[in-house]
Amino acid sequence: MRDSLFVNGLTIDWDKVDSDSYLHEIAALREIDSIRFEKPVTFFVGENGTGKSTLLEAIAASYGINPEGGSKNFRFSTRDTHSSLYKGMTLRKGYRRPRDNFFLRAESFYNVATQVEEYRDGDRPEIYYRRYGGRSLHEQSHGESFLALMQNRFQDQGFYLLDEPEAALSPQRQLTLLICIHRLAQAGSQFLIASHSPILLGLPDITILSFDDGEIRPIEYTETESYQVTEMFLNHREYLLERLLGEEKQV
Repeated sequence: MRDSLFVNGLTIDWDKVDSDSYLHEIAALREIDSIRFEKPVTFFVGENGTGKSTLLEAIAASYGINPEGGSKNFRFSTRDTHSSLYKGMTLRKGYRRPRDNFFLRAESFYNVATQVEEYRDGDRPEIYYRRYGGRSLHEQSHGESFLALMQNRFQDQGFYLLDEPEAALSPQRQLTLLICIHRLAQAGSQFLIASHSPILLGLPDITILSFDDGEIRPIEYTETESYQVTEMFLNHREYLLERLLGEEKQV
């Protein structure tokens, strides 16, 4: 399975990362020098600030994909904020080469959609828009444009990085995305996804890497905080709210 992945792992040479970088303060990242990817779909999970998106961004940059989002063909930059982690990163690639690639980030999606507008064929825009659901991404809601891009732009045998894709999607649309990811993975695509969604994390036959507790390690679905907090709230909602809101009043 690993040999058939487009990227089956990575190594980090910390001597090539800026010595004064904040990266050295991120516990989960500073303790690693290599990571292996075993399955077509790998999720990064953990609390905010544990390094999930930072690592995903560095993988994109190391692969040659615009760190703000898009594919290798996207060359725009609105603000150069990506870390120097990619400087010390070496990706271990499999024997296959992807037919497509894309880095989709919730926080910079507007800029990607704007760049799509600028890249389109001015003479035949309908042909270009066909790859994005048939109309401008700016003429759709945030969630609609997210799904339109993934359902129409993403291809079989592609390499895709997604940073919190659930941010723009309702629970129902997250289920639609889950189906889309599963179908593409079955057709030879590889995904690396940073997510807090208990819905997306429920996808079968995946690897989940936790960034919590100062280390990167594989965990099971039911061990994720996303699952545990959601399960606790749904099964003990009244008790939990009474405790939480009661404590708020005392403060």
